[in-house]
Amino acid sequence: MEQPRIRVAAYVIRRRVVPELLVFDHVGIPEAGTQIPAGGVYPDEDLERAVLREVAEETGLLDVTVIGRIGVDDRPHPQSGRPRRTTFFHLDAGIDIPDTWTHRVGGTGADHGMLFACRFVALPLDRPLADWQDAWLDRIPNCPIRLE
Repeated sequence: MEQPRIRVAAYVIRRRVVPELLVFDHVGIPEAGTQIPAGGVYPDEDLERAVLREVAEETGLLDVTVIGRIGVDDRPHPQSGRPRRTTFFHLDAGIDIPDTWTHRVGGTGADHGMLFACRFVALPLDRPLADWQDAWLDRIPNCPIRLE
């Protein structure tokens, strides 16, 4: 049996009048859908370190704090069907982050060099995130989940 690819995903929350979730869209690739920071874990890399690295690589944010693990999702990759295990984390963004910005992805992953349009959106979400990434939002204390 094939071992799952180990991944992390970040629910970065900014608390304002209502809680807001950090999301991004791939510039020029609308079919990718709206997503949260997520990606693979390096061999022997701690999961909390991996989620902070993914947030930094995909959004440029360095001043975020891990609040805790939310859940673990065993769901195959939507295109390849290969197994993967994603640990979702709740992170705090503070309040002094811009509402929107564009970031060129760093790191060594497949998305290296891509341009991401980052923004905070109020919760509850008005539409689902790509790849079921909103599935664990209801586990974040005091955060309403998406509208049905």
